[in-house]
Amino acid sequence: MKAIKLTLMTVLISLGTAFGQDINAKDVPSVILNKFQKSHPKAYGIEWEMDGANYKVEFETGTAGKDHKIWYNASGEIIREKQELTKAELPQEITSKLNKEYSGYKVDDAEKITEGGKVVYVVELDSFTKDWKITFDSKGNIISKIED
Repeated sequence: MKAIKLTLMTVLISLGTAFGQDINAKDVPSVILNKFQKSHPKAYGIEWEMDGANYKVEFETGTAGKDHKIWYNASGEIIREKQELTKAELPQEITSKLNKEYSGYKVDDAEKITEGGKVVYVVELDSFTKDWKITFDSKGNIISKIED
């Protein structure tokens, strides 16, 4: 029994380090820190982490405390950005499709993800009978639809 507990603890600890390691802002290259502070001067709850060779910052914005994540490479270029949205902040093409084809569903979560110059929107819909996770392009076309 002790061997199982020890193995489980080792696995959990290694998983925590495999997915990223928290770092202090003073350990973030100044080019990245300056770009971040200039583009998000009102950010709060800021947490930095190493994600492989990249720097990831998690923070909140606005009075509602919307989650926001940005991945920077070592040169300070944004390689990925993920931000929480409200239904009202989704593009009109997406809200029209949701209102028309998913009128019985509630938007539980919505995110805008920018990576490699492409923007997608991930929307989680809930109802009493079924939940969906749908990925849209910026024109409102469905890229993927997964029962959640």
